Amino acid sequence: MNLKFSQRQGLAPAAKLAQRESVDDDLRSSLWSLLCILYWDTYHAPSRGMYGRSDYVKGSNLHSLMTALWLHFFKAPVDAMDEYWRECRARLRDYFFRAEWYEIYDFIEFVASHGPPKQQGEFVELANKYLERENSAYRFVGGRIAEITSAQEIEAVEKGLSLDEEYRGARTHLRAALALLSDRIHPDFRNSIKESISAVESLSRKVSQDDGATLGVILKELERSKKLHPALRSAFSSLYGYTSDADGIRHALLDAERLTKADARFMLVCCSAFVNYVVESVNVVE
Repeated sequence: MNLKFSQRQGLAPAAKLAQRESVDDDLRSSLWSLLCILYWDTYHAPSRGMYGRSDYVKGSNLHSLMTALWLHFFKAPVDAMDEYWRECRARLRDYFFRAEWYEIYDFIEFVASHGPPKQQGEFVELANKYLERENSAYRFVGGRIAEITSAQEIEAVEKGLSLDEEYRGARTHLRAALALLSDRIHPDFRNSIKESISAVESLSRKVSQDDGATLGVILKELERSKKLHPALRSAFSSLYGYTSDADGIRHALLDAERLTKADARFMLVCCSAFVNYVVESVNVVE
């Protein structure tokens, strides 16, 4: 990946777990291009006279969609709609590239539900692919835009990426895990999971001051000093199972035939949350 100076120096994260309450330029451009390909570029002019302009909106194959947009989305007088398609499209483009992040999602959701039915399935499928590629926290679900990555998950990861210098080992591994997960060209889910696990192991060594320490050492310390709630103890023990080489558990996890982005994101969120919890809960003896 081509990282900025601030990212190479660890002063800023190389990527974010997800775009939540935001739409960056890459995502905005991708969604607009999809609208062009599946809707705007399908425009067919109505049959009119031989003289003058013929690119009327009224009577075209997109007339119904444009009328719905003006009447129900923009809630503007329909007689204010542009007469010619070129000007109408230019106005839509101007709106789209000026719109707030949530207005972008309102717009594509509206077009998907009010546009020609034959394009809807392909539009939703491709939109979800672009939303995933650009790390959006939202997807089309049941024809509606829904959040699929919570604010709490994003906060946990970003907090892990900002650990103090004394935890630079764990911080470095978490940043590497996120970079591998978020690489838009060549994502590496297997090594992202390895880096997430390595963050926990690094913290284990820091907490115990033992280069051979494992997560089990931290769990025992937490149980001794904090009297962990049984539910938390069970959750952390499950994480220990994932991160442990005992009985080949980790080997089996990383040798799975098809690791997905969801798998890598799950491990990054879990390991980040655990690291944050330990840092706040355990007094490290220097």
